[in-house]
Amino acid sequence: MNLSRKHILTAAVVALAVIVVLLKYGAYVLNPWTRDGQIRAEVVQITPRVSGPIVALPIVDNQFVKAGDLLFEIDPRTYKASLDQARAQYDMTSDNYQAQEKEIEGAEAQIVASKAQIRQAQSSIKQLDAQIVQDKAEFERQQDLLPKRATSQKSVDRARANYDVTLEQREGALATVAQANASLAQAQAALARTRATLGALGDANASLRQAKAAVDQAQLNLEFTQVRAPVDGYITNLNLRLGSQAVANQPALALVDINSYWVHGYFKETSIENIGHGDKAIVTLMSYPDDPISGHVDSIGWGIAQQDGSTGFELLPTISPTFEWIRLAQRVPVRIHLDEVPDNVALRVGTTASVLVKTGSAGDQ
Repeated sequence: MNLSRKHILTAAVVALAVIVVLLKYGAYVLNPWTRDGQIRAEVVQITPRVSGPIVALPIVDNQFVKAGDLLFEIDPRTYKASLDQARAQYDMTSDNYQAQEKEIEGAEAQIVASKAQIRQAQSSIKQLDAQIVQDKAEFERQQDLLPKRATSQKSVDRARANYDVTLEQREGALATVAQANASLAQAQAALARTRATLGALGDANASLRQAKAAVDQAQLNLEFTQVRAPVDGYITNLNLRLGSQAVANQPALALVDINSYWVHGYFKETSIENIGHGDKAIVTLMSYPDDPISGHVDSIGWGIAQQDGSTGFELLPTISPTFEWIRLAQRVPVRIHLDEVPDNVALRVGTTASVLVKTGSAGDQ
């Protein structure tokens, strides 16, 4: 009887252990877990847009800064001088533009005056043509009357003089028309030349736009001498000193964006089948083992780097040895969005974390 009880008790303990192991294994299969996790964040490379010596450096390494705070200042004197020069050039271009506008106005006025002079001369020619016909007729009549002693030689000479004067006046009017036409052509050529040199009028003028662009660029370069934080974050790896030469388009320091933290959990490829977008996750940092952080699956990586076949020594392919009877599962990155970080937890890029994903929990409260 005692032996039977011992057997039953032993069997019960073994069965309970098997049940517990099965439950734990089922939980592990349903809720994959990895110790291979890492805190990540967006790191902004602070890169100056202009070159020059640093004259102000109000920050220290690992300092917290807010968006818009001054990180460092490059000597602005060169860029102030460039801005003054650009503004002076803009003023000269504007004055030249206005002078050419006056030339256009003068040429247009000359064209109007020449056209008016041509019209007046042409009108005079018409009047003189009529007067010539009249004077010629009178001269011929006086010549016809002279043999008949119906007029005097003096009247004949006066009629002839009137006729000759009218002819000369017509020649003068024709010369006036020719001169006015020449002046008109000259004014039109000057107008065309000035318009071609001036280009478009107003704000569309190329010279003005070029000079204005030079001023804007110089103004921007002056503003770029003050390098400010684009986001809230922590300064890291600060190696700048007062007097250091900042080089345009060369990163000068790093800024960790505090609003961009996430966790990469590297799960075995055999564990990601049931992981889905939005599944709840629990992140435990090695530095804060008693303060788990809640999160959810943001995305699952679609590729990892290939090791075998990459170029190695002497340009030969690098092939890693494998065991024929063991197939090693690859690690696939799963991006975890952190929902709420406890106040006492300070996230640091690159620190280690454990990640557990509750599959099928997307949308659960």
